Amino acid sequence: MSFQVGRAGQSDLVDYAVLALPQFKPFARVVIMVTFNLVPSVLIDGVITNVQLIPSNQPGQSRVSLTGEDVSLMMDLEEKRAEHPAQDDMVIALALIGTYAQYGLIPAVTPPPSIDPPLPTERTPVQTETDLGCLRRLAARHGYVFYVAPGPAPLTNLAWWGPPKRADLPQPALTVNTGPQTNVDSIQFQYSALEQTLYSGSVQDRQTNQSMPYQTFAPLRIPPLASTPALVAQQNNARKQILRDEGGLTYAQALSRAQALTDSSADKVLTASGELDALRYGSLLKPRGVVGVRGAGYMHDGLYYVKRVAHNIRRGEYKQRFTLTREGYGSTTPVVMP
Repeated sequence: MSFQVGRAGQSDLVDYAVLALPQFKPFARVVIMVTFNLVPSVLIDGVITNVQLIPSNQPGQSRVSLTGEDVSLMMDLEEKRAEHPAQDDMVIALALIGTYAQYGLIPAVTPPPSIDPPLPTERTPVQTETDLGCLRRLAARHGYVFYVAPGPAPLTNLAWWGPPKRADLPQPALTVNTGPQTNVDSIQFQYSALEQTLYSGSVQDRQTNQSMPYQTFAPLRIPPLASTPALVAQQNNARKQILRDEGGLTYAQALSRAQALTDSSADKVLTASGELDALRYGSLLKPRGVVGVRGAGYMHDGLYYVKRVAHNIRRGEYKQRFTLTREGYGSTTPVVMP
């Protein structure tokens, strides 16, 4: 955020009075809401991390710029060594999120496909990073994601620990090359043939003490967003790797972690990035959901997961830059609803 500042009167005799305001101090909480089509939405809920003063010799041109991050930053300030006895990954996630209730975190934790509560006589999970790092590490173990999304009400945030939200209702479609119906200023697609990775190996099951091989064959994200995933298009040319850190696992755990890595690698095969005008789009594109694309041809049309959205707001202008992802070419639906 950038503000015009000046010095006039006795209150500014010593320094810019605005710099003494508590709203401009580092780690002050900032909530920004946008009302679009009469619907209010919480756009940003975070804390200030950087204050920049830019004095100018021209009257009225001095500015103060504030930069910040969302409230998940508060979970990433302190590295710690902590034990979580008799707690599986889901319980640990709930416990860590619960310690930040003062930031309005609403936990949304999905049970992982493989649950193995640790017996204190066998092992004790140990955390050796920040709480945010721990939550992301545990999520990645199951092919999950962890993020904090602002809303739905001011001063509340959704703390999502689970699979990417691919089953939500699609947002209004991004339309390209269709004359007056076009609502995207620019869009470009990139297919990366080296992202899709398969994992294999052999694990000595700690319960049966038997050595058992395992291997993944395809991404299993539900629902699929591409009719031709990279593994089908590239046939036998997918990258193959060996799963590491498999000691002390059961066969089910090793297979689950290998599948999670395969699923995560498929998420970055086909990406689309571009910019839209929110006024022409008629809505606000929201991250971490599903959106349709139409007008780019069969291979690139269809549904995508919205990975990232950046907002650029000026007087009389509202632009959004976006990044979309999915696992390959081809639409899974014959029609993308506008």
